[in-house]
Amino acid sequence: MNKLLKYLFSLLLIGLSSPLFAQGSKFRDMYQVKKKDTIYGIAKMYGLTIDELVRANPEMTQPDYVLKNNSYIIIPFHQEEIVTAQVKDNNNTPKIQTVATSNKNITIGVMLPLHNNDGDGRRMLEYYRGILMACDSLKLQNISIQINAWNVDINADIKQLLSEPKIEKCDVIFGPLYTKQVKPLADYCKAKKIRLVIPFSITGNEVETNSQIFQIYQNNSFFNEKSIEVFLSKFKSYHPIFIDCNDTSSDKGIFTFGLRKKLEEQGISYGITNLKSSLDMFSNVFSSIKPNIVILNTARSPELNSALAKLDALLAKRSDLKISIWGYTEWLMYTKVYSDYFFKYDTYIPTTFFFNPWQTTTRGLEANYKRWFNTDMQQALPRFAIMGYDHAQFFINGIVKYGKSFTGTITENSYKAVQTPLHFKRISNVGGLQNTNFMIVHYLNNRTIQTINY
Repeated sequence: MNKLLKYLFSLLLIGLSSPLFAQGSKFRDMYQVKKKDTIYGIAKMYGLTIDELVRANPEMTQPDYVLKNNSYIIIPFHQEEIVTAQVKDNNNTPKIQTVATSNKNITIGVMLPLHNNDGDGRRMLEYYRGILMACDSLKLQNISIQINAWNVDINADIKQLLSEPKIEKCDVIFGPLYTKQVKPLADYCKAKKIRLVIPFSITGNEVETNSQIFQIYQNNSFFNEKSIEVFLSKFKSYHPIFIDCNDTSSDKGIFTFGLRKKLEEQGISYGITNLKSSLDMFSNVFSSIKPNIVILNTARSPELNSALAKLDALLAKRSDLKISIWGYTEWLMYTKVYSDYFFKYDTYIPTTFFFNPWQTTTRGLEANYKRWFNTDMQQALPRFAIMGYDHAQFFINGIVKYGKSFTGTITENSYKAVQTPLHFKRISNVGGLQNTNFMIVHYLNNRTIQTINY
């Protein structure tokens, strides 16, 4: 399977010279052609008929086709093939059991910019690789998955693409990336009853009127409202302190203003100070009776660094104080630099994902990704490959278990995400589903990390 995944991407990249690219089949393996190989000999080697091998490799039907040394050809499953799976007997002892090939057949489509021309393409290639890794792992559950992938770049005419017959056979489609492509694809999916998973940020409100859309990203308004709701619930007994960091470029004032307004409505007092205040004035707003929860009005690293230095100086003067910090998702990018401070100040970071580099599953996915694709994942948060892995696992597992009734609610979720948990809520009687997952990453004083899902 490792050769298969490498080949899928070499094939994908070769095909990207054309405006649109499609790849879809059921694969068992890839075979690298050697000198003196014949189609008949390869088919016999794998217990296939010549027709089965040719159907998996349509280029073989060309009159001038010849096998080329070191090229790759697709090895399909034989129609009557059986597979072996490791199971455990009543004594929990592993043994090998032969089982019939599954009838759990899922067809997925990926309609994203899959190219190496710019950042969008490279990020979406990594996301797609994560989907492929998930499909490989789902074979262990005896699930048969057909993948159709199209390079839908920013200039692609998606209406022209929708004439391809393979699309209507999809159970779920991941994409598109660009807003202008959403409506035609969403209308098509609504007409054909295909789930459309929109993974990334777009504008527009198609989800409000299209029942087939699963919208994963959350806009800032939704996220801020959820953050305020969780803050008010969790820190009722704390003394909130807002630090003005004098960052005129920050957009976090929307959150801090909204939170202060809610605190006032509930009659909860809070303190306000400035990063440039003297240490005495800074100290005066902190409570010696209640634990303090500090909120900055920026997520930028320089201001965070200054605020932490100020808090260190404060604790040197008033060691009796109990201080926690409410952070921002962007801070997860700074963990290598600030993790010691996050633990020291009992930091809470609201987010929709958590890339945990110390987690065994994360390390395993990173190692497999490097082995299969001969490169590391991009240093981005969240990791696009793990996002694709989680999304594919979530939807394929859900469709297999619940069929057409699957809506991705929290009660239907049987998959534990590695990085990006999902659960959905329908936004209206006629609308689609919005991802409402919200989590807090809590860095405790004992140097452990707790994730709290809402």
